Parts: sequence; C-alpha cells; structure tokens
Amino acid sequence: MLLVVATSSGSSPGRPGYKMAVTEDGELLGSIGGGVMEVNLVEQSRAILGTQEPLPASRPSGEIEATLREQVHRKNAPDSSGMICSGKQTVIFRLLTPREIETIHQGALGVEKRVGDVLLITPRSIEVRPPQKGSQIIDVVFDRRSESDFDYRERLGRKNDLYIIGGGHCALALSELMSKMDFYVRLFDDRPQLNTIEKNGFANEINFIGTYDLVGEHLASSERAYVVVMTLGYKTDQIVIRQLIEKDFKYFGVLGSEAKMATIFRELIAEGVPKERLDLICTPIGMPINSHSPEEIAVSIAAEIIAVKNNARL
Repeated sequence: MLLVVATSSGSSPGRPGYKMAVTEDGELLGSIGGGVMEVNLVEQSRAILGTQEPLPASRPSGEIEATLREQVHRKNAPDSSGMICSGKQTVIFRLLTPREIETIHQGALGVEKRVGDVLLITPRSIEVRPPQKGSQIIDVVFDRRSESDFDYRERLGRKNDLYIIGGGHCALALSELMSKMDFYVRLFDDRPQLNTIEKNGFANEINFIGTYDLVGEHLASSERAYVVVMTLGYKTDQIVIRQLIEKDFKYFGVLGSEAKMATIFRELIAEGVPKERLDLICTPIGMPINSHSPEEIAVSIAAEIIAVKNNARL
C-alpha cells in the first residue's frame, strides 16, 4: 500500500509529498509524519492487505482505485487522527500491484538521475511522466474536484541544491546531515587527496577543480540553490566570494569568525565589490548556539539553512 500526503494544514506532522509504503509482510518504508495518526493508517493498510486477494500482473490498472483518508488532528473531531496538535491532512491510499513495478522503477531511476519526472496519481491510475519542456510545475499540486475525483502531481527528486565549497571536517559533517534531507549535495575542492573527502560518502557529487577561480562556472543563480563556503583559508574564501558575489542564491553563507570576515569584506569593498551584495552573505554562518566541533557547527549551519528554506523568522 502506498500512502501519500496530498494536503496538510496547521500543525500536521506530515507535509505534502511525504510518503510511506506498507508491504504485505509488514515492512514499513518512509513516513507520513509519525505519531498515532501514522500508526492508525498503517494498521488500516495492513487490514486491507490482509484481506486482499492476490492480484495478477494482467489485471487492468483501472480496476484499482486510489482513495482518500481525511485526518483531523483534534480530539473528538470527525475523522480524528488521534492527535491533538491541530490542523488536518489528506492522505492518498493506493494499492500497488505487480502491474506498477515498471512505473515504480521508472520513478526511482528518474530520482537517481534527477530528470525531474512527474508523479501523477488519480483515482484509477498511477503514472510517472517525463517533464514537459518549459513547464514549471510546483513541487506538489493536488486538484480535488469531488470526494472521488482528484489529480495529485509531484515533481520527483530532491527539490533543493546545496553547494559546499571546501571539503574539510565541517564539510564532511554538513554533508552527512544534509544528505538525510531534501537536498542534492555537491562538494567542491581543489585537493584530490584530502582525507575528509575520501571519507565523504554522503555528498551526491564530489567535484575537484584545479583552482577556485573556476568555481563560478559550476554554480548558477537559483531560488533553490544554497551555498556554503568553507575553504582552507581566508584567501581562497575571498576568491570564491569574488566568483559568486553577483549570483543570486536562496542562501549564501561563509564560515569564519567576525574578525576574519570583516577583513575579507573590507578588502573586497576596496576592490570595488558592492557592499550591498556582501550584505547578502550570512556570516558568522549558522545559528548562534556556541558551536565548536565540526558536528556542532554543521548542526548550526543546517538549522540556519532549514530556517531560510522554510521562511522561518531568524
């Protein structure tokens, strides 16, 4: 059984696009938000699977219907989820059959290759379609025309790009954290034999560039781009800033003390770099939690990036 959060509001634990699969033998993959709400929906899925007749691959897909489950997170409310956090969400239930194996495989392959495929679920079909040229689909679109008629569309794959410039200990810790979230992580460094890069199995891409003077060729302005600069020293940080300062990102942060960054900015302003562009850089980087170790620093940076992504007030 495939469970997909189609809509949510208020303090619902699951957000649109959250998914969970419940297998016939009881295995769970993914999450739609957790808590007693998720437990109840998993039990409903298991009950359906337990009474379902075996489905041959030849059975027409149109005979299998997706249904909706409304979950209201208030005590004693109709369709109560058992939670009291306020808000509500709509969850799609879709029984998967052997006929959908190729569709699921196509979707997984598209996610891996970042082709931007679109998942489409209707009451009587589930498809993975290639993106239309020139189309700008919102991450999740749910069009509900009636209780039994709806379209759910989702752009598959990681929605955001994280560029880490510099591959040291903090970059290793940050790569590990962000790889667990909705970020495609690209790492850049000019030191191929760096031990921390050899240990970094978390970044989706590791790129070695001969000089940081070329880094600007690898990054384009984007509302989905988050950039963290943490090279070996302030001179290389300065080179990277020069390369990227005229580009527009959702987040642009540079690791360094106030004294170091004041020196870098003073020298760049003297070179003619506009102060208003430098003011867009987040520094000192990360949330102010008095972090010291690479892991603590990574947590502070990750928290700041998430706050920016979610438009939270800092």
